[in-house]
Amino acid sequence: MKSVFYPFGLWIVVFILFLGCKSEPEKTDKVSVNLIDYVDPFIGTAFHGHTFPGPVRPYGMVQLGPDTKLNGWDASSGYHYDDSTIYGFSHTHLSGTGIGDMGDVLLLPFTDDIDKKPIATFNKADESAKVGYYKVAFNNYDVTAELAVTERVGLHKYTFDNDTEKRVLFDLAHTLQRTWGNSNVHNELEVVDSVTIRGLKHTTGWADDHKVYFYAEFSSPFAVEQINIDSVNVSNRAIAKGQDVYAYLKFDALKADEPLQVRVSISSVDTDGAKNNLATELSHWDFDKVRVDTEDAWQKALKKIKVQTKNEDDLTIFYTALYHSMIAPMTYQDVDGRYRGMDKEIHQSPEGVTNYTVYSLWDTFRGLHPLMTIIDEPKSVEWVNNLMLKYQEGGILPMWPLASNYTGTMVGYPAVANIADALSKDLPGIDKTLALEATLNSALYKPWIVEDDALNPKKKSLMPLYNKYANANKHFPADKLIKSVSFGLEMAYYDWCIAEIAKLNNNDSLVAVFEKRAKNYQHYFDPSTGFMRGKNEDGSWVTPFNPRYSSHKESDYTEGNAWQWTWFVPHDVDGIIELSGGRERFTQKLDTLFTTSSEIVGEDASSDITGLIGQYAHGNEPSHHVAYLYTYAGQPWKTQELVDQILNDFYTSEPDGIIGNEDCGQMSAWYILNAMGFYQVAPGNPVYTIGRPIFDKVEIPLDSGKNFTIITENNSPENKYVQAFYVNDVKQNGLFFKHSDIKNGSTLKIVMGNNPKIN
Repeated sequence: MKSVFYPFGLWIVVFILFLGCKSEPEKTDKVSVNLIDYVDPFIGTAFHGHTFPGPVRPYGMVQLGPDTKLNGWDASSGYHYDDSTIYGFSHTHLSGTGIGDMGDVLLLPFTDDIDKKPIATFNKADESAKVGYYKVAFNNYDVTAELAVTERVGLHKYTFDNDTEKRVLFDLAHTLQRTWGNSNVHNELEVVDSVTIRGLKHTTGWADDHKVYFYAEFSSPFAVEQINIDSVNVSNRAIAKGQDVYAYLKFDALKADEPLQVRVSISSVDTDGAKNNLATELSHWDFDKVRVDTEDAWQKALKKIKVQTKNEDDLTIFYTALYHSMIAPMTYQDVDGRYRGMDKEIHQSPEGVTNYTVYSLWDTFRGLHPLMTIIDEPKSVEWVNNLMLKYQEGGILPMWPLASNYTGTMVGYPAVANIADALSKDLPGIDKTLALEATLNSALYKPWIVEDDALNPKKKSLMPLYNKYANANKHFPADKLIKSVSFGLEMAYYDWCIAEIAKLNNNDSLVAVFEKRAKNYQHYFDPSTGFMRGKNEDGSWVTPFNPRYSSHKESDYTEGNAWQWTWFVPHDVDGIIELSGGRERFTQKLDTLFTTSSEIVGEDASSDITGLIGQYAHGNEPSHHVAYLYTYAGQPWKTQELVDQILNDFYTSEPDGIIGNEDCGQMSAWYILNAMGFYQVAPGNPVYTIGRPIFDKVEIPLDSGKNFTIITENNSPENKYVQAFYVNDVKQNGLFFKHSDIKNGSTLKIVMGNNPKIN
């Protein structure tokens, strides 16, 4: 990494460029004003970050990239940095999830014979990735492959050695995570003419019913050498149908020194939709133009936050995090507005409205969506309305919607947090009456909403027995329901969110009901141990009890243990402090969390427990607010120390620079917010807490035309303690500010020092 700094004088240049000046700043070897130069798509591709390095537009439907790993946890995105083989380049990927899917419509250029399915090998020195561009040279085939994208089209460029046979594997059989149960339902491959192929890839897996239609055009004519249908080689035919279909294409007409290019568009609707997407978005073969257009789209997106710092490495981490925060949710409709809804019917979006998929809500409600309410209000409104549209189409709010499927992944009903947060911040254009209706139908026990849906069988998991117990304000019995503590704590918070939505609807009776339910977290607190624990139906505590114990499948906790889950009461921090015996005992318990042994007990302990400081696990989302509890309890210097440690130790500019699953932007959003100097503990309560900023200056241009600015004085690695905090030059008594301060275009000033400020 270059040891350079961001000179203060050039901040003026960056600012001018940001405002849209067309003139080019003077080039130097110390800084680039092009923000995309600070994005490294390889960050997060090693360890368990589960990101992918291929090109994608902001929230793009095509997320094109190399598939290097087919099965296992570290194949969730289809790519891992340690691999040296490539199965091909597929057009859909998940960014940073803990479950794998997609990897649809794979192509692999090769120069070998066709007696066995080809697999490419490569050296890391021959692989590169930048914003909107991926390139690799194979070492077992004489081919160099380059990738670029529009929003719905992937553009491949393959350069062959002139003396080799020029072939492409066109593979619909390729599927990620077959060992996890993912498989093809049906493949269709139709050769339209000598340069065109269209068809369908229909899979089942994490998404039970996932249809990807495609339309592919080649820059040079091909001959179909062979088609394989369900492991049987067949002669050339115009249409091939089966469970697993792939074809070998040969390009004898390709001219010397002429690269082969392929345009592949996708659609969830039909092949006509894919064809129209291609014709509308990419009617030419200008690879460099596609690449530059994507760079321009990202440059515009990254300008939503501009920062000033003396440490260029922090710029790389920050802008790569901002890049990762804008990959999902992904666009999920054709250019003509048609899309496949949660009811599996084809719908038409009104002009100017976009349908999305890949909402990792249990993760992203904590940081990603609150971040977007600051830097992109229209997108935040669009997502909230889209979630409520999914409720209208499917009958219930989604937990983790994937390709028009209810996956039922994770616990509770986290969509209500997104909705409550947007409404609490007075974002315009959200129907608060519909919001209350949608959230109530997720929280109340109405099993008839989810019964007998053959098209969405996992939807049943969104109306579990937990709702029935919550209606009665009872604890969830651990001897009848798994993950009872995590469900209980999460749902208490979500019920508080519903109470906030009810307040905005002036529905006092519902406010009373859900404020009472929001206190249900108290059922799980054991004062004798100081932990949230599983409780049997008869009221007895589950024994034996070890707060370090974790089981990924059968436990009272989801992806964690008692140490990590005891603190999840973000909506009532004063309540959990009181329950714990007051501030002194509460902070003593927090101290132990961060200093006790990091040993995790359990043969099948959750792999999500990473990034440990004591038993605090930054690699998984339930811990993300915990460091800020010190500030609520009157010891903010401890928050500042921990935030400083987490920012510096768990986020780096290396491929393993994300300490756990990226989870569709949440891990990155935590970094972005905290690097700027604040975090929101309870989405739905529009209040932010000051932490430990690492930038000298942050400026966010708001959609209203105003600017929100953060200035950090005396900023240095040694000065990690907040000495004073100002809003518009008015000194504050505490370390909290409101979302309205952001919307008003305020300036925050944070004065730092090298000694903890106790009072």
